[in-house]
Amino acid sequence: MTDVFEEVVRLQRAGRSCALCTIVATQGSTPGKAMMKMLVRDDGSFAGSVGGGCLEAEVHEAAVASMKDERPRMLEFSLNERDYPDSGLLCGGKVQVYVEPITEPRLHLFGGGHVSGAIARVASSVGFRVSVGDDRESFATAERHPDAAETLALDFPEQVRHIAPALDHYLIIVTRGHQDDGEILFHLHAQSCRPRYLGMIGSRAKRAQLWAQLEARGVPRTWLDDVQSPMGLEIGARTHEEIAVSVVAQLIRVRRTGQL
Repeated sequence: MTDVFEEVVRLQRAGRSCALCTIVATQGSTPGKAMMKMLVRDDGSFAGSVGGGCLEAEVHEAAVASMKDERPRMLEFSLNERDYPDSGLLCGGKVQVYVEPITEPRLHLFGGGHVSGAIARVASSVGFRVSVGDDRESFATAERHPDAAETLALDFPEQVRHIAPALDHYLIIVTRGHQDDGEILFHLHAQSCRPRYLGMIGSRAKRAQLWAQLEARGVPRTWLDDVQSPMGLEIGARTHEEIAVSVVAQLIRVRRTGQL
């Protein structure tokens, strides 16, 4: 059990999600006993056990789903041949398993300018753990971005390597130029990053030009089609603060509903 809790701490420090599955009650004969735990990581791997077999497979599936919607679940199982005809279960007991997602939505902002600062302020206020990175040291400081939990003064490709594979993270590209935007997208694809949301500030004309350049470098159009650009909800935003509200509103909608 200690190893499971230590793994929770390690995953949280690494910015990764997990789900802790605990047997909270048993009745009759069961392979798993009360307080046994299984930890399911965001990549599908797991540690510990809640008894094995088909029950454990269903708990694992529920754990993956709970990390997606950030909602806990109480599962109940009757371990008999009628409910699991192909399992060979004959013990006839009952088990309750509580599945608790342990998630903290992570937002990384590539670029430390005014728009990034405004997004960081709004996003942190609604529960996102924000990091801000810029290749200019003076633009990636705690003094400039007091609402960020972390600042990174690194080249943009190095920032990508730092956060990869960015499982279920929220990534926003707000650099000072097209060239940096393109390099970030190229390296995100090269590093097989799998964010839950990827947005880039800019117009449709900018996107069309940049997409052509990236396709010429081997980035598939199907991958680029998942990049939100222009990003944010269409509310007629003009100021940095209004843009931040529109972008974070879209992040919230993705987080809570799974819809862009």
